[in-house]
Amino acid sequence: MKPDLSIVIVSWQVKDLLKKCLKSIEQAGKNLSIETWLVDNASSDGSVAMARHLFPQMKVIANRHNLGFARANNQALRQIKSDYVLILNPDTELREDTLIKSLNFMKQNPQCGIMGCQIINPDGSLQPSIRRLPTIWPIFLLLIKAPKFFSKLPAIDKYLATDFDYTKEQKVEQVMGAFMVIKKELLDKIGLFDEKFFVWFEEVDLCRRTLKAGYQIIYNPEISMIHYGGASFNQQKTLNKQWRFFKSAFYYFIKKWF
Repeated sequence: MKPDLSIVIVSWQVKDLLKKCLKSIEQAGKNLSIETWLVDNASSDGSVAMARHLFPQMKVIANRHNLGFARANNQALRQIKSDYVLILNPDTELREDTLIKSLNFMKQNPQCGIMGCQIINPDGSLQPSIRRLPTIWPIFLLLIKAPKFFSKLPAIDKYLATDFDYTKEQKVEQVMGAFMVIKKELLDKIGLFDEKFFVWFEEVDLCRRTLKAGYQIIYNPEISMIHYGGASFNQQKTLNKQWRFFKSAFYYFIKKWF
């Protein structure tokens, strides 16, 4: 019998936050059949041992090297059996009703290929999570750090959707990869994450392909979770992050145009 929902978590060096995340999944999935996959990208902080000890029912893939976000997610996505999958960051905490509300919404909205929820900071404030699909100009401005020198850049404001109303359910162009409920049927049609992305833009590319295939991406403010934000990325050196961002952005536009 296939589970109601499969959850895929790609983790690196965030053992304590991962533990909170997995405990929240247990609480939120009490009345559901949940298949949880942890794909660990060669953490050295004991994440895998902790997960196997405290959550023995979870499926664990322990990579010997950091394979990146896209490739690691795909390791699990190729094996899931449910009709719906939740891509979830390890530095998140679900509400008790997050999963049941997400499943009900997806079942009631068959044209929805991807759903995003309202994301909350640990202090209770709203965390912006919706963006429009990027064009090259705002990405170029971000790469050269233009916002440090100019307070008002309309191209960046448009890309970051600073005018977005987070109180209303609506169709969007992309949602944050920290929480993406995806219809398995969609992945069967358009394919999984593009593994040429190591990190950044892989979820943007997936959203672009989703819209191109005729599916909707919907933001649902009635569903929420807490996101600590950037716990893994913040451990990387700034130059390394900038290079990965540039490389992913370049590949995204080359793929889009050609």
